[in-house]
Amino acid sequence: MIDRGSTQQFSIKDLEHFSGIKAHTIRVWEQRYALLCPQRSDTNIRHYQSDDLKKLLNVSFLVEQGMRISQIAEMSSEMMMKAVGDRQEDVGNQVSVFHSLKLSMLSYDEMLFRQVSAGYFEKNGFERLILDIYLPFLSQVGVLWLTNSVCPAQEHFVTNLIRQRIYAAIEALSTPASERREVVVQFLPEREVHDVSLLLIHYLSLCHGYRSIYLGASIPFKDLLKVAEQFPQARFVSYCTVHPSSSKAQAFVDLIDRHFDDTQNRFILAGKMFGDIKGTKVVRTALDGAGLASELFPK
Repeated sequence: MIDRGSTQQFSIKDLEHFSGIKAHTIRVWEQRYALLCPQRSDTNIRHYQSDDLKKLLNVSFLVEQGMRISQIAEMSSEMMMKAVGDRQEDVGNQVSVFHSLKLSMLSYDEMLFRQVSAGYFEKNGFERLILDIYLPFLSQVGVLWLTNSVCPAQEHFVTNLIRQRIYAAIEALSTPASERREVVVQFLPEREVHDVSLLLIHYLSLCHGYRSIYLGASIPFKDLLKVAEQFPQARFVSYCTVHPSSSKAQAFVDLIDRHFDDTQNRFILAGKMFGDIKGTKVVRTALDGAGLASELFPK
């Protein structure tokens, strides 16, 4: 993402990351159909405005619904918006919901976020909203954030809306008081602060009957040892986005092995940095939050 003063601008790679349309295809559509009108820098590099990105998201959605690009290119903005709205009502699936959530994030549109979430919740329930929509969407947002395609304010906006919904859902839960339930401890290591996906896993753990202890973000390692003393058979669960780095992931796992070697605790770690790690105390799961949920709550 390019930041020029107060105007948010995007590179063609940003558009590719957001829409899933390859940069080459975007260029072809520009040349053949004048679909977008990018501005150019002094060195002839394309850059796009927010309206260009929103239009491309709508185009991408209509193409995925089977419309020809030549037909879409002839539409006015009003016609395109109506076509998107009509098909969203008919489809109501993940593609439609992801499309709307991305638009809500770009536009800081809380009402759109709430409407889309409520619609999926009413048809499928809150657990499916988490598994089908929120966790996969957060994985997409994570990629956009790591590639600088979204600014921190946009990422914070949408994750805080999800956070509000999950806090309300947790508050509404009635969980059994038995102390015999299996204990799951949710934590993020030091310097890792992206906790909203883990918070969703915490909710699912409670729903599935675990005694879920949510510690949250940036937990010192020594504190995990103290928790393990009190819960010697607990599973520790973490989903990391940026910390530890890939170069330090194995060292983090080695630290776990050394300090938890003579305990019955186990660790489930998710995140791309753990793709090649090896450890006796650690189970490495799929790369994203949805994969972590599948590991913990198999169908």
